[in-house]
Amino acid sequence: MNFHNEKSDLRLRYRRERSEHSINTPFSYLVETKEISSAQVIASYISYGDEPNTLELNQEIINSGKKLLLPRITDRHGNPGLEWVQWDGDQSNLKARGKILEPIGGAEEDLNQIEVVIVPALRVDRRGYRLGQGGGYYDRALPQLRAWSIALIFPEEISGEDLPREAHDIPVNAYATYDMVVRIN
Repeated sequence: MNFHNEKSDLRLRYRRERSEHSINTPFSYLVETKEISSAQVIASYISYGDEPNTLELNQEIINSGKKLLLPRITDRHGNPGLEWVQWDGDQSNLKARGKILEPIGGAEEDLNQIEVVIVPALRVDRRGYRLGQGGGYYDRALPQLRAWSIALIFPEEISGEDLPREAHDIPVNAYATYDMVVRIN
């Protein structure tokens, strides 16, 4: 079995498992971590479905006076990717793209200002490699950012075994469950 098929099979299994155990617990405590509390510009995402809930976390970031950026899918010259747009917490400044809510507005030009990026994941292994939803957007985005990266998962989604990975897969610096942060590198 090749990596693509193995990853696809794992995604199906992990989504099914997540739907059986996910709980709606806020991750807002993360604003008190040293990395986020000292940052001025943070990139996050808006969770959907069974993903760990980012609603309260995003609002706490905004309430603390920090600049919050959210991703928007873009396709430049046949190259899909993410661009980052500032969001003020107003739901009317979001637009649905399928199941995903994306910010409305102009994209940030200076990605070097992003100090922390919060990323979604289905699983994370002990080396920080994550298995995402399969679009590869974050694996393409992370090398463009000099930011400290943290994936949000549920406790059952910490993998004791290495996840399958390809050359383009990028590890995160940490992962968080609703009650702990594990820094990897």
